Amino acid sequence: MTLQSAGPARLALAVAVVGGEDAQERLHAAQDGRLLPLRMIEDIHGGRLHVVDVDAGPVTIEYAASVTGPVTRATFDPIDEIRYLRPSRYCESDILRPIAVAEFGGLGGKDLLDAVSSWVGVKIAYLAGSSLPTDGAVRTLLSRQGVCRDFAHLVVAFLRALDIPARVVAVYAPGLAPMDFHAVAEAAIDGTWQVVDATALAPRGTLLRISTGRDAADTAFVSSHGADVTLTSLEVTASADVLPADDLTQLVELR
Repeated sequence: MTLQSAGPARLALAVAVVGGEDAQERLHAAQDGRLLPLRMIEDIHGGRLHVVDVDAGPVTIEYAASVTGPVTRATFDPIDEIRYLRPSRYCESDILRPIAVAEFGGLGGKDLLDAVSSWVGVKIAYLAGSSLPTDGAVRTLLSRQGVCRDFAHLVVAFLRALDIPARVVAVYAPGLAPMDFHAVAEAAIDGTWQVVDATALAPRGTLLRISTGRDAADTAFVSSHGADVTLTSLEVTASADVLPADDLTQLVELR
């Protein structure tokens, strides 16, 4: 990606994959022909942030990773039952509870995940550029259109409204078309985190976790503090040696 900074700023990058001792990766930040020092910080939701200070002018960020072995499964911690049941900035589960109860009341476990995923996938049209960065689940429901983060927000809000801990995960998604960063939901069922992707745009079994959080506010691939920073170009590629079929009747854990 390339960015243009209007002055001194600090960038927080969430582009590195999570876990996997066999992952081979490199991350470079450059400005004016020189590499910039990066500082890694563990995020409270899991994942890694890389912080870099930049000056005025163009900045180039390059990241590449090759994962050949299994990566670490997400564990369910007791605090997750509190943290990921609360309403959040983009997942207004308190407002959407009456609709969630009316549409999905009486369902639980896998049946509930399937029903919510199917409902959102059918009722919401996937349309690139149709939503604003400030849109949350309520606005997505009203407009009946959005992109992957909007689908994930609505799924998470419905599940939380029905007392299922749920969160948003930013992933690399081999098979995604058009290729980009991708966002999915994760729901806790019987103490394990299960992927819920109402877009069905990529096989769940090949997704690679980048960052996890309450909603998109916690999973942005870049955020900045200081001078204004503008994203000028972005190219994302993700591929798998084998792209499996996705059996939507089965639960899938993000690895």
